[in-house]
Amino acid sequence: MKTTIDKAELKKQIIYNVKTLYRKTIDEATPQQVFQAVSYALKDDIIDQWIATHKEIERTDAKTLYYLSMEFLMGRALGNNILNLCAQDEVKEVLEELGFDLNTIEDQEPDPALGNGGLGRLAACFLDSLATLGYPAYGCGIRYKYGMFAQKIEDGYQREVPDDWLRDGYPFEIRRAEYACEVKFGGYVTVTKDETGREHFGQAGYQSVRAVPYDLPIVGYGNNVVNTLRIWDAEPINTFNLDSFDKGDYQKAVEQENLAKNIVEVLYPNDNHYAGKELRLKQQYFFISASLQTAVNKYKKAHNGDVTKMYEKVAFQMNDTHPSMAVAELMRILMDEENLTWEAAWEITTKCCAYTNHTIMAEALEKWPIELFSRLLPRIYGIVEEINRRFVEEIEATYPGNHEKIAKMAIIYDGQVRMAHLAIVGSYSVNGVAKLHTEILEKQELKDFYQMMPEKFNNKTNGITQRRFLLHANPLLANWVTDKISDAWITNLPEISKLKLFVDDPKSQQEFMNIKYQNKVRLAKYIKEHNGIDVDPRSIFDVQVKRLHEYKRQLLNILHVMYIYNELKSHPDMEYYPHTFIFGAKAAAGYRRAKLTIKLINSVADVINNDKSINGKIKVVFIENYRVSNAEIIFAAADVSEQISTASKEASGTGNMKFMLNGAITCGTLDGANVEILEEVGKDNAVIFGMTADEVINYEKNGGYDPMQIFNENQEIRQVLMQLINGFYSPQDPELFRDIYNSLLNTYSSDRADTYFILKDFMSYHEAHMKINELYQDQTRWAHIVMMNTACSGKFTSDRTIQQYVDEIWELDKVTVEL
Repeated sequence: MKTTIDKAELKKQIIYNVKTLYRKTIDEATPQQVFQAVSYALKDDIIDQWIATHKEIERTDAKTLYYLSMEFLMGRALGNNILNLCAQDEVKEVLEELGFDLNTIEDQEPDPALGNGGLGRLAACFLDSLATLGYPAYGCGIRYKYGMFAQKIEDGYQREVPDDWLRDGYPFEIRRAEYACEVKFGGYVTVTKDETGREHFGQAGYQSVRAVPYDLPIVGYGNNVVNTLRIWDAEPINTFNLDSFDKGDYQKAVEQENLAKNIVEVLYPNDNHYAGKELRLKQQYFFISASLQTAVNKYKKAHNGDVTKMYEKVAFQMNDTHPSMAVAELMRILMDEENLTWEAAWEITTKCCAYTNHTIMAEALEKWPIELFSRLLPRIYGIVEEINRRFVEEIEATYPGNHEKIAKMAIIYDGQVRMAHLAIVGSYSVNGVAKLHTEILEKQELKDFYQMMPEKFNNKTNGITQRRFLLHANPLLANWVTDKISDAWITNLPEISKLKLFVDDPKSQQEFMNIKYQNKVRLAKYIKEHNGIDVDPRSIFDVQVKRLHEYKRQLLNILHVMYIYNELKSHPDMEYYPHTFIFGAKAAAGYRRAKLTIKLINSVADVINNDKSINGKIKVVFIENYRVSNAEIIFAAADVSEQISTASKEASGTGNMKFMLNGAITCGTLDGANVEILEEVGKDNAVIFGMTADEVINYEKNGGYDPMQIFNENQEIRQVLMQLINGFYSPQDPELFRDIYNSLLNTYSSDRADTYFILKDFMSYHEAHMKINELYQDQTRWAHIVMMNTACSGKFTSDRTIQQYVDEIWELDKVTVEL
């Protein structure tokens, strides 16, 4: 691919930007200032492509996607933009001539704090693929000032601090005040009748904020296409009430400002209390209302103000249940502002909206108390009520006299508004994100909906972008792959299967393993700098990095580390290849047990890492503030990918795909996309353990199992559990980990013990580890396995996922942009 970047022009622009932004010459500039100057220089080129893309979309009236998501975990933009502009060599050379190192400059960029877990990272991969494949799309979300939080580890505990990613300004964003709109909360609904007797609804006595969009460019790879991530900031309608201030009511003077400020302060405010729930609901409505208002206006402008055929040119994809308000908000806009009848509005809505379900966990299928929902969003609640009334009539017509069906399927029931049900009823497509996940939705969680409307349901197995997670994150391996099979894999990942020719070639194996070693040295250096721990790059790097949740079973992993440690203490001569166990995870601020698990991991690390008697056979590392930029270093260095969720609980997972692409073996359960990874790579090239989804579901239907039996019969497991409560890892407070102990054995409460089957799967997990221990010591066999993982990763590109969405759900038009 040829770049449009002119080196001499770029150099001139960087020097000019440093001068005008900072009143400095280039030799006086700090690396942060150079980062800003380079970003603005590249943004100039990007904007030319951005404008050209939008002109082409307008010229061809191409169908456009609005991807609605509470999270976009983008990662740093500079390096990614340089890659997608195919300008790596040019930028690197220009910076070297100016006396700077590209890696150092990239490291000046904060990770935009717009997401947290896999849901947000998937959205980011999807935007990259949409632009690279040439499909018009907007990502729509919130411009969080502090994101979720930056994680600090203090005395082994997680402490949440504000993630002030906007502190120095963000060079790639553009404020688009001309597209600002008003979003209303509270008040009451007004009804007036026109001369025909038709009712018209309005809202009065409300509070409102001004939603102002900031646009970030999403650069396609080597194709001049630039799409948009539109994130909404909230501003007060009237910034300051001077009258109140003069009367001494200072609180009232800034009331509007505070309302706006709170909405965009943090991602997922702690909703363990009422105020947090209210704020989260406000956030959801805020970005949905703003996004839909502008989408409808944009469509009207291009189609002489007529919205009746909007579904032919616009698709709204709801990324999980958070944006499901889109169904009711689109109805509100079409009826209240465009004067359509209910029937006409419903036809457009149900042909525009589609829904992706990302979870099997009941607690994540959002439900809102009617009292809160109707008070905060009175008009939207009225619409949801009417959607529900009509849907209940449909249920009754399909299943006469079956009240159980209504109880299970109604959108409003038992004092709550069920958002997943609203999304399903108001959409023309409902998809799961891995084959197993979709099957479980159809047979278990959403069975009633599937039986009534099977035509809506489909599967779209998730994917990742190889451009960030191999080309950018692992340049050594990326260059090696290109040398072996050409660079076609960058935009067509299935090409990577050509590496199978080399998996048994001794020279290629040696090269591959040497690259892995160099990446491990890079990660070891990062760990030394950030954790002060020396780890041996020759040890097995066994890695579990992901959001911390009980179903993901970080607890199983650390309990097993404790088990191995006890074995090494009892049998010092035991044959055990040195391991470095690496964890990275944030726990939600209000999730007590998850935070206690982080403390446990760090307490175990303190004991093991300081025990000289085991000769460094185990090291435990918890990487603070896990995010996209350090994830890139971690995936490239991993030998073992821990994908150990309780079977039937993980919808897909995408970390599993990033590890696979970078040449790590999966140690996992048959859950989520692990099932499909195993199909691609073959059972000899992954290590699978534990119960199947069907077995887990069966146990759950029958009230679980008795963990006390395992505790009583297996003295090694008993020793591990007793160490939780005898002060072995917390001498100052022997009771510190009592809650974890109780959650596993729970003999004192009516709650089911060991909900996630940690003890049930424990010995199977241990056997999997012993197998890995044995495999690693046969380096020829190991090289074959990890190279096969890279060679078989072709299916798991987000390019394939997006193409399936386009073909089977969205029917978007491709655009070609010539400059």
